[in-house]
Amino acid sequence: MARTRSSSSKWRFCNPSYYLKRPKRLAFLLVTFVCVSLVVWDRQTLLREHEDELAKLNSEVVRLRSLIEEVNDKPQNTIAKVHVEAKKEVDDPIDAERREKVKEAMTHAWSSYEKYAWGQDELQPQTKGGINSFGGLGATLIDSLDTLYIMGLDEQFQKAKEWVEKSLDFNKNYDASVFETTIRVVGGLLSAYDLSGDKVFLDKARDIADRLLPAWDTPSGIPYNFINLVNGRPHNPSWTGGFSILADAGTEQLEFISLSQRTGDPKYQQKVENVISQLSKSFPDDGLLPIYIDPTEGKASHATITFGAMGDSFYEYLLKVWIQGNKTSAVKHYREMWEKSMEGLSSLVRKSTPSSFTYICEKSGDSLTDKMDELACFAPGMIALGSSGYDSEDSKKFLTLAEELAWTCYNFYQTTPTKLAGENYFFHSGEDMSVGTSWNIMRPETVESIFYLWRLTGNKTYKEWGWNIFQAFEKNSRVESGYVGLKDVNTGVKDNMMQSFFLAETLKYLYLLFSPTSVIPLDEWVFNTEAHPLRIVPRNEEGGYPERSDEKRKPYIRLRSRKEGRSD
Repeated sequence: MARTRSSSSKWRFCNPSYYLKRPKRLAFLLVTFVCVSLVVWDRQTLLREHEDELAKLNSEVVRLRSLIEEVNDKPQNTIAKVHVEAKKEVDDPIDAERREKVKEAMTHAWSSYEKYAWGQDELQPQTKGGINSFGGLGATLIDSLDTLYIMGLDEQFQKAKEWVEKSLDFNKNYDASVFETTIRVVGGLLSAYDLSGDKVFLDKARDIADRLLPAWDTPSGIPYNFINLVNGRPHNPSWTGGFSILADAGTEQLEFISLSQRTGDPKYQQKVENVISQLSKSFPDDGLLPIYIDPTEGKASHATITFGAMGDSFYEYLLKVWIQGNKTSAVKHYREMWEKSMEGLSSLVRKSTPSSFTYICEKSGDSLTDKMDELACFAPGMIALGSSGYDSEDSKKFLTLAEELAWTCYNFYQTTPTKLAGENYFFHSGEDMSVGTSWNIMRPETVESIFYLWRLTGNKTYKEWGWNIFQAFEKNSRVESGYVGLKDVNTGVKDNMMQSFFLAETLKYLYLLFSPTSVIPLDEWVFNTEAHPLRIVPRNEEGGYPERSDEKRKPYIRLRSRKEGRSD
């Protein structure tokens, strides 16, 4: 039974005489009072010091709670958007610091081009001069427009825009590569238009595209790979035996469909979609096409099958046109062809010994060659990007394959003395991999895949990989007047060329790797094979588009660093 106290006894602690008779208790209580007072004072001080942070956090909690309440009864994809909205405000300090380093690298590369090769196609940093590798179309300048814009290099972007408006002239007696001119020039101009809303870029894109169109005037509609920009005479190079190259013929769809979307003129889309229609007529069950296509009959020849040079971006565009087309029934056949190709790719996959590096073989006839180009390192990103279109089981299978291939590509870099990858690798039983062609021209494919895998998995390991590769470029490729490739990744001997795609692709993907996912989100933009982001436009089931070029365009709002003001 609990003991009880009289009602008066509980007040005895309030009587001062109680403590006068008990001095030790009085001292104890005084010490306790002082300690408690100090704790209360300390907490109040801390609260005052951090009241601004607490207010911000409380405000954010209220905002997120409000967002959640708005979507209580909405579909799951809307909830996912809220999740992205909640995350996009958070910018990791390490990411911000690394992003600024990449931006500084872009500034160094651009200012060197501006000083020594302005208006020419590419810079030769060692001799501090320019070279017209693409007929004098200002390839580096056009390739860099969207990178400058995304990084917030406004002054540089405006100066480049003025050159495009006043000095860019396509009336040149030059046999241009239809492929290179499309992905770099048409793609670069369209991306600059989509980002800035400035119509001068769209007008120039239409001008050069009109000069390329006669290349598709073949019996099959499969384009020739070269065309004179003045007289419009197309041809194929003699070394292909008159054949068109698969990647060259099948990598204009994104750009020309985008051009039709933005101008309202269907002729561009019709030309490039007819190519896919022709190839689909005899598309093999394994979805693998040789690198040479007959432009007369529209059929594949007997040649090498590869996801490296001359094959690569054909497969990339099968997936990306499906994404560009909002995954509607109008573009369903692109996805179906791509899935066939992925089954074919899976049949070419092997593992090295002893380290089990996953790689993609090349195929000639019935025999396989244990060789993989660095160019084929776009494949992990492509596979990861397309994995979400499968059912749960296949999605997991292909995402795992993407991650394994990316690990191999990363080790293309990590296994050389310079930590930069060679052009291709051979695999030998018991010896894993060895460098074949040993130059490095600052290609983007591995960092491209790293970027996609970070975006799609959230695994921060990919950021570390990207940072390591960037540091290797800084150590080995940076010179006083720009960046150069290496003649040999084993010795580190430098070449004398700053490739335009280093600015267009490599640095852009590295910058985006360390940016919030709200910067060029993958559900609103699709990258062409030169890393030029093109805005995804709604496409109806019949294949039509609501947009026309006379519609007022709203410029894309870029990420601003802490040192820059907001753009509203």
